[in-house]
Amino acid sequence: MRIFENTQIDFLKKQRFAGILSGVLIALSLVSLLTRGLETGIDFQGGTEIVIETDVALDAVDVRTNLASALGATPEVKEYGEPELLLIRMPTGGDPDSLQTLIVGAVNAAFPEANATPQKVDSVGPRFADDLKRGAIWAVLAALLVIFLYIMVRFEWRFSVGAIVALVHDVLITLGIFSLFQGILPFSLQIDQAIIAALLTIVGYSLNDTVVIFDRIREFVNLFKTERFGPVVSRSINSTLSRTIVTSGTTLMVVVVLFLFGGEVLKGFAFALIIGVIIGTYSSIFVASPVVIALRARAGKAV
Repeated sequence: MRIFENTQIDFLKKQRFAGILSGVLIALSLVSLLTRGLETGIDFQGGTEIVIETDVALDAVDVRTNLASALGATPEVKEYGEPELLLIRMPTGGDPDSLQTLIVGAVNAAFPEANATPQKVDSVGPRFADDLKRGAIWAVLAALLVIFLYIMVRFEWRFSVGAIVALVHDVLITLGIFSLFQGILPFSLQIDQAIIAALLTIVGYSLNDTVVIFDRIREFVNLFKTERFGPVVSRSINSTLSRTIVTSGTTLMVVVVLFLFGGEVLKGFAFALIIGVIIGTYSSIFVASPVVIALRARAGKAV
């Protein structure tokens, strides 16, 4: 299926605007990550999380105040997607069943009309959380290294640099959006194992689109040997534009459906994928290829 036939968009002329846009997004992401940080789930910080459902909506501040006296420590309490669902997080572990019983009993004692019932409980020890955090970091770094070597073997090192810059661009902006909108959007943006899986999925998706464009560039460089490299890159992107739009569009539709109907637990995961599909498609066209052109220009080759 081709929805764009014989497009002749001059992507070279749009590089400057794209560079400014990417620069602004990365700057905002870095500022938010350095100032607001990321909200990590118990996977990476340890503790116990309990989700309770109530018959009536309760104020999170009132629940936190009552639980603080019952537990001897102040827990984190916030709405979990719906007014009748509350997420209660304790920084310490312990027996999750006993803690669940204690919390539900304390809430029902303070708010008899609530009829609180437990929906989910998760508990992770601090040592295991450190192992998960370390493993997640190494998984992302290992993926980038393998990608760099694969692209270098299949194409050349400039293409490897372009692909890695695009992938770092995608992950950084996705994390920046999570940092910027945490506590603002009406669903959890905690960084947990599911979000790490989403980031690795974004890396794979973006790389696939980038490799398709790179492969067409290599094909057209050999086919149009008298043309300069820059126009050949623009021609290559135009020739793959239909495939890019169709693939991204269909993937985005599926992910949006997952976001809307997948339940509260999957909203953060699906939201990350929505951002990743959009940013990944953009970076394949406006980040990866321009980096290759810039590196060739620095080497003194005609572009």
